[in-house]
Amino acid sequence: MPAIPSSASAPPRRQRLHVLTATALALAAAGLIVFSGCGSSHSAGTSVDPATAIPASAAIYAGADVRPGGAEKSGALAAAKALTHQADPYLRLLGALQSPGSQQLRFAQDVAPWLGPHAGIFLTSLASADALTPLLQQGLLGSGAAGGSLFPFGAGGAQGAIVLDTSDAAKARSFLDGQAKRAGAHAAPYRGVSVQVNSSGVAFALVQRLAVIGSEPAVHSVIDTSQGASALAGSSGYAKLLSAAPSGALAHIYANPSGTSSSGSQTGVGGLLGLLTGGRQANVSLLTTAGSLAIDADTLASGSGSGGLISSDPEAAQAFGELPAESWLALGLGHLGTSLGADVKGLGALASLASSQASPGVEAPPSASTLNVKSLLGAMLAPLEVLGADNALARRAFAGWMGSAGVFASGGSLLELKAAIVIASKNPALSRAAVGKLAAVLSSHGGSLRKVKIPGTDAAVGVALTGLPVVLDIADGRDSTGHTKFVLGFGEASVENALRPTSVMSQGAAPRTAAATALGEGIQPSAILDFPTVLTLLEGIGLTEDPTISKFVPYLRAASTLSGGGRELSGEVQRFRLVLGLAHASN
Repeated sequence: MPAIPSSASAPPRRQRLHVLTATALALAAAGLIVFSGCGSSHSAGTSVDPATAIPASAAIYAGADVRPGGAEKSGALAAAKALTHQADPYLRLLGALQSPGSQQLRFAQDVAPWLGPHAGIFLTSLASADALTPLLQQGLLGSGAAGGSLFPFGAGGAQGAIVLDTSDAAKARSFLDGQAKRAGAHAAPYRGVSVQVNSSGVAFALVQRLAVIGSEPAVHSVIDTSQGASALAGSSGYAKLLSAAPSGALAHIYANPSGTSSSGSQTGVGGLLGLLTGGRQANVSLLTTAGSLAIDADTLASGSGSGGLISSDPEAAQAFGELPAESWLALGLGHLGTSLGADVKGLGALASLASSQASPGVEAPPSASTLNVKSLLGAMLAPLEVLGADNALARRAFAGWMGSAGVFASGGSLLELKAAIVIASKNPALSRAAVGKLAAVLSSHGGSLRKVKIPGTDAAVGVALTGLPVVLDIADGRDSTGHTKFVLGFGEASVENALRPTSVMSQGAAPRTAAATALGEGIQPSAILDFPTVLTLLEGIGLTEDPTISKFVPYLRAASTLSGGGRELSGEVQRFRLVLGLAHASN
């Protein structure tokens, strides 16, 4: 992370990275919220990797170079400025070190004299990650009082700690003592180490030249690790993922959703991390340049987890290649019969996280239409929730015939818009029967059925869903190659385009070629998104004024494209890469 200039005394007003860069920015945000102390000059420090003091049982760990130099620093600054349009884009994050009751921190005077080059944060469970939402809201979204405390730990907050490398242990101890005094802490030594704890359970300690601030049990666990308990740096999964990580990463986030203490919420930041990775151990690296942000999500192929929205399944790239060539949104998903339930939960968690960022108590402005982002997302997910439900009907009627799938949207205006979800059928008879069965379930949940007749289909029915401005057509038919496809289309034209597109992505389509170039490493694209088109459509239906979306609009304008795809790095590690192109990026 680039330096926080010492001349700044009050953080500027910020807004935020847009929300739906799929998994990319949710994970990037989770990493950036921690690293509040970005130095104004490079410091040798002790060069201690905080992961050597983090307990091996940690469910989430994020580490960063907080005092970068050269191209790493300039790239991070340029990318952040392009997104935020602020001269000091990381300044708000300083509040993560500001414990309750203390005064506003000044980087040059309070932190720079002792901060080393490395920083980390760990959480003991995925459920604890939900307590980081305030950091997302103020540190990245610009909400909340400027200069206020963003400290996430203690009573009612996250269980975990911030661990910082130091360049001057004496000055670091003085800083910790001052923060502890202002927080009303008292001496509570543990295993021979001086620890101070306040009434809210926030603890402060200097552990072998590492400054540690967090919940009392988490600080104790750092001391235990420093005295011989198993460290994260020595765990086999973490070591394998770190050895495969790309060089030059500004920050990285390690998640172990299958850990003994990682059970918890299926919504919000914590649940999203577990669902995106399919329950597998993962390491997500953030790389920056002047013109893009890249996220490499590496997962272990072994383990109890499977699927996930950032899977590198080759079927996903193949499904992507069969989508209409003119699509501005295209996403391929592999093995839908086994992964749809988790995919829908991940999308739901992402939608929930986005919706939670609207100001409390603020509703969308009244209009003749009831269309808003929340209802639109709910209506779009409704049929997928039925198809991927964990019940006897879904397993019997839907799961068995579903193969890979693709999601696409094309058209530059509302009148031209076509969008559909296209699922390859492994059993035409079962997928044909599924048309009526899915329609019946949606009808029982309040949908209104419509008779439709679509050329090239063997079965079709329309369903009007609350919150969806067009009729959802459910159809089963054969594409131009004779393969059976089950289609959920927004209008009859969408179904026809899904079954018989003029050309497809795999036939040298320009968006696919551009995505492959952006991804590099020979990665075959399985996802693309064009932000200018998204913004045009949102403006066309008046959703840019919706509280869920409005604060993200400046970041939508700053983004150009999103490209995603995966590949196998080795027999044990798989990589999914997302590259966010930045419009008007400059140094």
